[in-house]
Amino acid sequence: MPRSIRKTKIRAEVNLTPLIDVMTSLLAIFMITAPLLTSGIPLNLPKGDGKQIEGQDKTLDISIDAKGQIYVGTDMVEKGGLIKKVQAIVAENPAIGMVISGDKDSAYGTVIEVMALLRSAGFTQVGLKTDAKVVMP
Repeated sequence: MPRSIRKTKIRAEVNLTPLIDVMTSLLAIFMITAPLLTSGIPLNLPKGDGKQIEGQDKTLDISIDAKGQIYVGTDMVEKGGLIKKVQAIVAENPAIGMVISGDKDSAYGTVIEVMALLRSAGFTQVGLKTDAKVVMP
């Protein structure tokens, strides 16, 4: 007696549950990490109309907040340790440019003092950052 072969229909559909789980996890990760990537020193930069520096991604940002505190990148440094910190960074990357970002409510003397310290240490290409522009001397 021949056995009857029953053919099953192949179902061509995509199971979306794992895809939704992965996308939800990725969304949560990006929502948590995105604000951390843009954190920096909150500054109120003065307005200016200087020329834009090319290659801004290869610059060392030295920030001075409204209280007169000095930051190299996001690390707070004292005036005495500024040159050592900058020299260490420049030793690793000699082609890096320097930009001073001074809060418009910070003391003008502090910004000039930092610029003078950098120039006396031999760094002559130091720019000043303004709102949306960087001014080169």
